[in-house]
Amino acid sequence: MRSLVVTEFTTLDGVVQAPGGPDEDTSGGFRHGGWLVPFFDDTLGARIDAWFAGVEDFLLGRGTYEIFAAAWPQAPTEDDPVAEALNTRTKHVASRTLTALDWSGARLLEGDVVEAVRALRDQDGGELQVHGSPGLVQTLLRADLVDELRLVVAPVVLGEGKRLFGDGAIPRSWRLTASSSTPTGVLLCTYRRGGAVQTGAMGAEYDDAVSG
Repeated sequence: MRSLVVTEFTTLDGVVQAPGGPDEDTSGGFRHGGWLVPFFDDTLGARIDAWFAGVEDFLLGRGTYEIFAAAWPQAPTEDDPVAEALNTRTKHVASRTLTALDWSGARLLEGDVVEAVRALRDQDGGELQVHGSPGLVQTLLRADLVDELRLVVAPVVLGEGKRLFGDGAIPRSWRLTASSSTPTGVLLCTYRRGGAVQTGAMGAEYDDAVSG
């Protein structure tokens, strides 16, 4: 079985929309595109390179596919793990509107998205990586198909925009397996799927109730 890994750039308040530029995704009147750029440094770049180097196939939503396809096919692949991976690995694209894909190695998922992704995940192989694609990620989280989250958390709050976790996400715990920070204050956190949500009680009011 493959490991389905989601990598997201996110703010402290969970916004994942348009981290890379002002025109990346302005849907909903979003005005803060490019919020990650001031925090991007060599440490973050090296971590992203390492993550991309471990991919076998990509899984992308339509919006992220179109953003990537507009730039990365022209990028030189020599000494660039991100460009090399994106231009040489298979890219599975989930879309209700696209009928053809021009980028070499890109394939449209057929039929029900959840069932198609489940079939890809059940195959033998390495990492099936999702980057960006917030709408698709919401679907995958609701279907409980995400094995690992790699979150790049920037020290900024926006108060609006598409968020990583929305209504319908399955309640579950996640286990932190790696964490570090960059000189600009970005947190790099890797989580593996845990188990069911467990609850408890804490505070003096509960202690009194138990002792009484």
